[in-house]
Amino acid sequence: MIDLTPIPADRPVLIFGPTASGKSALALQIAQDQGGVIVNADALQVFDGWRVLTARPSTADVALVTHALYGHVPFDAPYSVGHWLRDVTPFIQSGARPIIVGGTGLNFMALTQGLADIPATPDDLRACANDLTLDILLAALDADTLGRIDTNNRARVQRAWEVQETTGRSIALWQDNTPPPLLPLEDTTALALSPDPDWLNARIARRFGLMLQSGALDEARAMEPGWSPDHASSKAIGAAELIAHIRGEMTLEDASEYAIIASRQYAKRQRTWLRSKMQEWRYISLPAPK
Repeated sequence: MIDLTPIPADRPVLIFGPTASGKSALALQIAQDQGGVIVNADALQVFDGWRVLTARPSTADVALVTHALYGHVPFDAPYSVGHWLRDVTPFIQSGARPIIVGGTGLNFMALTQGLADIPATPDDLRACANDLTLDILLAALDADTLGRIDTNNRARVQRAWEVQETTGRSIALWQDNTPPPLLPLEDTTALALSPDPDWLNARIARRFGLMLQSGALDEARAMEPGWSPDHASSKAIGAAELIAHIRGEMTLEDASEYAIIASRQYAKRQRTWLRSKMQEWRYISLPAPK
């Protein structure tokens, strides 16, 4: 249990941390002890279908306190940071205390720093971008944009290219004209879980085993007929591997191993984001000292 004494009971709470670090449990602890509505800020827990695999709160937990923005988006629908910011707005403005929890750093950045209202990319333009090499995409971007994005991250580079082609303005210019944030960081209690990597890696492996015991394979069987790697929900870690197993393309042992490796790699990226983007948050070291 984490000491909640330094957490004011009248301020919104933000909780960020790597996968499997205990974010949902902390949110539940705060909500039960101090009151509040738990609001999801995870990009994959918004989708229906992959409840077990995305570690959405259990039915028992949901019965204890109010949870919002979990599983409210069809598994085959598109969903962006902009969609999430619009969905979370009523919970910021309602007067009830939100406890916003998730592992998607971009959502928290948009919430506390603002988000440019960039028009959606047309489907035909996105299809064109999907066929271009990383080098071609990079060559079309301006120096300012290149200096702001991870040029090794295909998704980030393609997004910048799509914005430029769709709007005629670089994503850097859009960012420079970002409106005020919905919830400034200084108006919140912002908590960042900072786990020991070895401790977290062991938890990740145990949790995937528990997911299998809790019905992840049945979930994959139910999702297989409508499966498409192009769905945003299909980015759920372990989804592609379990679908491959259901289709006889991979053993369960290999599927589990690859999913655990992918989870650990994702957690490493989340820890990097935390160190580089969240210096002003209150860090909570894990495991907690005894």
